[in-house]
Amino acid sequence: MTTPPVQPPTPASARSRTTEATLPGGSAKHRGRAAADGGPDDDVRGRAALRALGVDDGATLSEGSGGAIDVVSPLTGSLIGRVPRLEADDVARAVRRSRTAQSRWRRAPMRRRARVLLALHDLIWRLRAPLLDLVQWESGKARTHAFEELADTAITARYYARTGARHLAAERRRGAVPGLTRTTVHHRPLGVVGIISPWNYPLTLAASDAVAALMAGNAVVLKPDSATPFTALAVHSLLRRAGADPDLLQVVTGPGAALGESLIDAVDALMFTGSSATGSAVASRAGARLIPVSAELGGKNPLIVRADAPVARTVRGAVGACFSNAGQLCVSIERVYVHEAVWDRFVPAFVRATRALRVGAAMGWGADMGPLISPEHLAKVAAHVSDAVAKGATVLTGGRALPELSPTAYAPTLLTGVTEDMDLHAAETFGPVACLYRVSGDEEAVRLANASPYGLNASVWTADRHAGAELAGRIRAGTVNVNEGYAAAWGSTAAPMGGMGASGLGRRHGVEGIVKYTQSQTVAVQHLAPLHAPPGADGERWASGMAAWLRLARHLPRLDR
Repeated sequence: MTTPPVQPPTPASARSRTTEATLPGGSAKHRGRAAADGGPDDDVRGRAALRALGVDDGATLSEGSGGAIDVVSPLTGSLIGRVPRLEADDVARAVRRSRTAQSRWRRAPMRRRARVLLALHDLIWRLRAPLLDLVQWESGKARTHAFEELADTAITARYYARTGARHLAAERRRGAVPGLTRTTVHHRPLGVVGIISPWNYPLTLAASDAVAALMAGNAVVLKPDSATPFTALAVHSLLRRAGADPDLLQVVTGPGAALGESLIDAVDALMFTGSSATGSAVASRAGARLIPVSAELGGKNPLIVRADAPVARTVRGAVGACFSNAGQLCVSIERVYVHEAVWDRFVPAFVRATRALRVGAAMGWGADMGPLISPEHLAKVAAHVSDAVAKGATVLTGGRALPELSPTAYAPTLLTGVTEDMDLHAAETFGPVACLYRVSGDEEAVRLANASPYGLNASVWTADRHAGAELAGRIRAGTVNVNEGYAAAWGSTAAPMGGMGASGLGRRHGVEGIVKYTQSQTVAVQHLAPLHAPPGADGERWASGMAAWLRLARHLPRLDR
């Protein structure tokens, strides 16, 4: 496989972009500070990161016949490089190579697989500086949010390296007749797993799903979003350096519309992260082939502020829950339900904290929030807000683009008065925008929180943890955090994470996140007597004896444990 040459930098563009990012931002509605630790060398750092991670070493991608895709940095506006626009035949070849590698890998002992994952974990920390640079350069996110992504990837690799053998160990089950039937359940790898990963978390949503599939004995063909393919190529390079067969994880680049169907048609299982509309189409095609599919999809996630919520702590948590990664986060909060008893204290404090966020487009630790991924996504976010304002909503802060910082930056935004006739009310915005609603109590808050087809994540803030946990159980969401926005549930790697309703099917993390990449096989060995009447036996007497035994079994509860 060969990597397309990385294109030369465009220092003039990078220099002007970084200079703008150091200017003070803000307006009457948003007076946040701009990050001031960037410099004109961000493109230089990005290219150095590619070299350090082995992405441009000529051993990653096969050449495609469909031309090339330009990958542009939302951080600097410069061309990162070009990757091949692969086609269906290229996907088929990648799957065949992975299938050959998987035939060897499935026989590898679990301790050998664990060594590769732990080596990947160690490489992530050893190369954390270039990894952070690349994730920022390609996705535009603030460095703090890039670090969260890097840490999550390393934690997941460590978790499955240490627990995979236990999760997938052969398990004795009760046989048909105790003492005569020895029954064992095995978890067999599926074969080649296809992963379609999004642009918003290009490292963890590619690597974390891949490591679970690999630990289970599968190979992986990964199709990253065309906006962020170089981070996926870094994952391939790091796995190779960790000791994996170079063909065990293949990366195919190109538009989802061109490659998605051919990938689904060639693999043995699929993991998809993206919109609910696309996820439905993906699941339908996978279903036609009767292959397993797991999907984490969209969300319109609610946060409930109870009457007893500690205001200062809740404000800090709500800011992180709404504006991490500029709201480009599947589990990000977009609806905030505030009890009327605390509304007058919480809302002004929330607005002040939101205005104080530092928005910037530069590498380094100075920004609280980066720009959006692309001009197209900026237009979608702005359109949601404009529609709401035109129909009567009130902007408390933000509500505008920040071109003085970056061509795709948008101010963190809070609104009230959002009603059902507005796009912002029910549709996922996937940006730094949250709507505030006054509620009279827990009953109304829960009812409104559940008034959505989505059910991915939710958050409850309260001084009474027991009441918070009880309320959490009434919310229809795959994860609910009490006194946290999303990180408590997401970071609980041993627990399953996924959505209800239109937010997806299947789970990542925990035992569920690795067992889904296997198929169970039951092996039952019968000893001595058969389970059916022996030849020549009196059928009626045999049936009477079996009936007597089965009636007795009703009174032996330990028999079914």
